[in-house]
Amino acid sequence: MKKKHFKYINTLLVVVPMTLIMAFVGLMRTYGFGENWHIRFFNTWIIMAPVAYISAFLIIPNARKLAEKIAIRE
Repeated sequence: MKKKHFKYINTLLVVVPMTLIMAFVGLMRTYGFGENWHIRFFNTWIIMAPVAYISAFLIIPNARKLAEKIAIRE
């Protein structure tokens, strides 16, 4: 597999479970297991997943650079 494709798949495999967990926890804290909770969960996750996926490509490179700077100082 090409390194370029690996980056996108790796990010997707991190973002999907994290957004599922975050959507579930947020929804349960806000609404609980009320009527139609599964529809609210799905709607929340559908919005959350693309936002997190795009954000990851902006955050990860900057976080890597910052971590390298911190590690070099020590």
